[in-house]
Amino acid sequence: MTPTAQPAPASPTAPTAIAEAEKLAWLRLIRTPQVGSKNFFYLLERAGSAQEALRLLPQLAKRGGAKSASTGVLQPIAPEVAERELAQLAQLGGQLLIAADAAYPPLLRAISDAPPCISVLGNPAVLHRRLLAMVGTRHASGNGIMLANQFAQQLGEAGIITCSGLARGIDTAVHRASLNTGTVAVLAGGIDQPYPPENRDLYRAIPAHGCVISEMPWGEVAQANHFPRRNRLISGLSLAVLVVEAARRSGSLITARMAAEQGREVMAIPGSPLDPRAQGSNDIIREGALLVQSVADVVQGLPNFEALRNQQAAAALTPGQPSLLADWPTAPRSQSMPPAPIGKVHQPAIASLAPDEQQVDRLRHRLLQLLSPTPIGLDAVIELLNAPPPEVLAAVTELELAGQILRSPGDQLIRVG
Repeated sequence: MTPTAQPAPASPTAPTAIAEAEKLAWLRLIRTPQVGSKNFFYLLERAGSAQEALRLLPQLAKRGGAKSASTGVLQPIAPEVAERELAQLAQLGGQLLIAADAAYPPLLRAISDAPPCISVLGNPAVLHRRLLAMVGTRHASGNGIMLANQFAQQLGEAGIITCSGLARGIDTAVHRASLNTGTVAVLAGGIDQPYPPENRDLYRAIPAHGCVISEMPWGEVAQANHFPRRNRLISGLSLAVLVVEAARRSGSLITARMAAEQGREVMAIPGSPLDPRAQGSNDIIREGALLVQSVADVVQGLPNFEALRNQQAAAALTPGQPSLLADWPTAPRSQSMPPAPIGKVHQPAIASLAPDEQQVDRLRHRLLQLLSPTPIGLDAVIELLNAPPPEVLAAVTELELAGQILRSPGDQLIRVG
């Protein structure tokens, strides 16, 4: 299941360094409640900088119907809160990477909902090497553990960095087998909150030859709804996802689905039809995932890293340049896997950084009338409103900042209350 091939650009645009004050503003903006990844980049484009976006935030929330622009979630987090997080991260031996940093992983930067900021423990250089996500059930069989160990060790010897979620079962086996060759663990909670607790020693050992990353705030304890967000990072960092062993309701299948949406290769090791722990793996093979029986199959199935990296670096975020959202790439959906229930990600090009405010005012009212507690896709809303996407997106952002609507990572909108 190989992504649609596109020619590599002749001269990709590289991210450049930005001032520490702007970097701190990035952290403050993404840590502010109601500001997710998509709102972040919309605000960054509209305002021209994170510092200016912070200034605009209360005004936009008030336009969206917030009761006050001076209380609660309508204000950005205080500078000292972000400074404390940076100090805690540094004390742990980590660093913060923003999407404008050259050290930020290039494949992750290219996904439609890339995290603006990630915390990293260890060597971020491994994030620029060939990464393969290896995922599977927490309740792994003996054969599953053995295969995970064998594949991870041999892939490491072939120069491939493994990536997984530090969970019990297959994830744990992958990380342990890759400690000497390099592995990346993506946490669902804050960078200081490894889960499960029994993997704390493994968490401490990984940065010596790899790294641990998280997009969540310092001290955030992992909740159930954090794991799908973590899974999109596992697939987004990687050239491909290999499902070792997964039941039909396994979270590993979420990672595989996200990988297909991101244009990544999806692979799976087949298992016995009598073992429910292999039914999910077998299902995705039937749906188009690459059947893998050896490490050689994996290596042969990996896309060309340099070509993919150069292709996606061409659309990388460059501070100070306009049209960030218009240039922010959305990977082609693989045609081999079935589309996700949430529908396609809408990534409209922004024709103007200053939308018509009178038009936006009218659209907010119409938008609230359209929405209900039942999710509806942003694409469908734009069609129903028959309005320019920039104005619709402006209205959506203001209502979301005001807490009147919620938007899922797949751009499904629901009305709150």
